[in-house]
Amino acid sequence: MTTTNRTEHTLQVLVLGAGYAGLMAALRLAPHARVTLIDPSDRFTERVRLHELAAGRTDVTHPLSRFLRSTGVSHIAARATAIDPAAREVTTDDGRRLPYDRLVYALGSRTATAHAGERAHTPESAAALHKRLQDGPGSVAVVGGGLTGIELATELAESHPEWTVRLHSAGDIGESLSPRGRDHVRTVLGARGVRIEEGHRVVHADELDADAVVWAASMIPNSELAAAAGLTLDPSGRIAVDEALRSVSHPEVYVAGDAAAAGTRRAGTLRMACATAIPTGAHAAASVIAESRGREPRPLNFRFFAQCVSLGRHDGLVQPVHADDTPHARVLTGRPAALAKEQVVRSTVRFLSLVGRRSRRQAPPA
Repeated sequence: MTTTNRTEHTLQVLVLGAGYAGLMAALRLAPHARVTLIDPSDRFTERVRLHELAAGRTDVTHPLSRFLRSTGVSHIAARATAIDPAAREVTTDDGRRLPYDRLVYALGSRTATAHAGERAHTPESAAALHKRLQDGPGSVAVVGGGLTGIELATELAESHPEWTVRLHSAGDIGESLSPRGRDHVRTVLGARGVRIEEGHRVVHADELDADAVVWAASMIPNSELAAAAGLTLDPSGRIAVDEALRSVSHPEVYVAGDAAAAGTRRAGTLRMACATAIPTGAHAAASVIAESRGREPRPLNFRFFAQCVSLGRHDGLVQPVHADDTPHARVLTGRPAALAKEQVVRSTVRFLSLVGRRSRRQAPPA
């Protein structure tokens, strides 16, 4: 009888997406709710390592079971195809209709590929890009002078010196960096033989004389499912949320990661990044828990600290930033920066594993 009563009053939470934000939210919620994680893959992908996968790294994924084991979180290997806020149900591509009391929307973002052409690749298709590079020497054009494009260009030039690499940017490369940081990036790209072409926006792959084109120019949120369900979006296409990361139109839906138009007074609007996905995933979980206990959730408290860029396997850049992500003048470069970036990347998986272990210790008896 005791078990039945506990089950009847357990909050049912669905989490859509098993990336940085969704996995964090599911693990944090596990001791406090009945959590179902919906994602078609049974593996967690280190998205921040996709440029390494393109260059030849064997694998950048980890089995979800490594994090979810004995936490009580159920994983459904399916894709969410519809949300019915009135019925509080999610439909999946295998025909299930899953009820929820609260929904955490953490479907992230993807690289914008409009007018990309048949030769084009994205960081998400890194494995296919690596296979293409193995077919033989040629020329590759990376489109996008932001941090993702910089990492891809340097990684590909270092790992595939037989290929000619160009980096195309509509503005200056590394615009988010300090002058000293941009100078270091230019020096490293030049040393790797990467040709930089700035001041021209590439619209279609056919504009470029290259055997392969890699698009890394901009990210767009995976918010189509939310829009179809009637959730309010902001002008950028991200889901409009309040300070607790609740949808402003459907407060039973919490949004974490790149799909959320989240912001704080100190940081401003949060950029799409692993650095913001994990904290917003944790905060969405904390807000659900607080609400379930009859308390008003606290506002998101976040500030930026640094931008970390890998420049191949032996060089890097750590750009300290102000709370609003604007750069300080000082930078860390070279091998120490490469080691620092690697530790930051490793720490994300370690932290998720740690949260999983804590959830296992706190999990209620079956």
